[in-house]
Amino acid sequence: MPPSPPRGTQRQVRASVYFLHGEKISPAPRTVTPPATAAGALRALLAGPSRYERGQRRTTAIPSGTALRSIVVCRHVATVDMSGRYDDGGGSLSMRARLAQVVFTATRFPAIEKVRFKVDGKPVTSFGGEGIVLNGPVGRADFEELAPLVLVESPLIGDTVRMPVRVWGSANTFEATFRLEITDAAGHTAADVYATATSGSGTRGTFDMTIPYRATRSGPGLLTAYWNSLEDGHAVTEDTVPVTVMR
Repeated sequence: MPPSPPRGTQRQVRASVYFLHGEKISPAPRTVTPPATAAGALRALLAGPSRYERGQRRTTAIPSGTALRSIVVCRHVATVDMSGRYDDGGGSLSMRARLAQVVFTATRFPAIEKVRFKVDGKPVTSFGGEGIVLNGPVGRADFEELAPLVLVESPLIGDTVRMPVRVWGSANTFEATFRLEITDAAGHTAADVYATATSGSGTRGTFDMTIPYRATRSGPGLLTAYWNSLEDGHAVTEDTVPVTVMR
C-alpha cells in the first residue's frame, strides 16, 4: 500500500481547460484536486485565462461571473448546471464557443463522453438568444467547426519540453496528414516532421507520436501544427503552442 500523503496536504492531478485562440478551441494546463476533478477543471475554466495565456492571445467566450452550480456524471454523460450568467449576451459564435469550451473541458476526462446542460437548475433545450438547439447531450463532434484541423492536446501552452517530445491530439486534414514543427529559443527549426492521424478528409482522427529534435538554445519556443496547401504549397498554420524548449 502506498504511503498516505502528509496530513494537511492534498494530491493534485493535471487537467486541461479549453479557451479560445482566435475562434478555435485551445487547451491550457491546470491542476485540480481529486475526486472532484471535472468540477475543479470547470471552475478553473470559468476563472478564465491567466495573464501569460492572455498574452499569448488565449481568450474565453464565457461571461465573467459565471459559476458552476453542479456537475453530475452518469453513464458517461455529465449534466452541467451553470448559473444564469452563462447564457448572457453574445451572438451565435460566442454562444457556440462557450458551449464548446465546457464540452471539451469535461470530455477531456475519460469517464465523460457528452454533456447535458442546465442553467439555474433548469434543463436547456434552446440556448441563448440565438436559440441553439440542445435536444440532448452533446459531444466534441457537435462542435467540429470550432476545433482547429489539427488540435494539439499535449504539450500544452507554457509546458517545458525535452528531447524527444511526445505530441498527441486529433486532426481532420486531407488524407489525415500534416506537419509538426518545433522552433527553439534562437528561432531555429529544431524539428519539422510529417504526422498522420488515424483518419482525416472529413473525419477527425487521433495522433500520438514522439519527435526527436535538435535545439541550439534552451528557452521560449513554439510548436506549430500546419499543412501545405494543395494549390501552391504554402504553409497553412492550424495550431501554435508556446512552450519552453530544452536542449
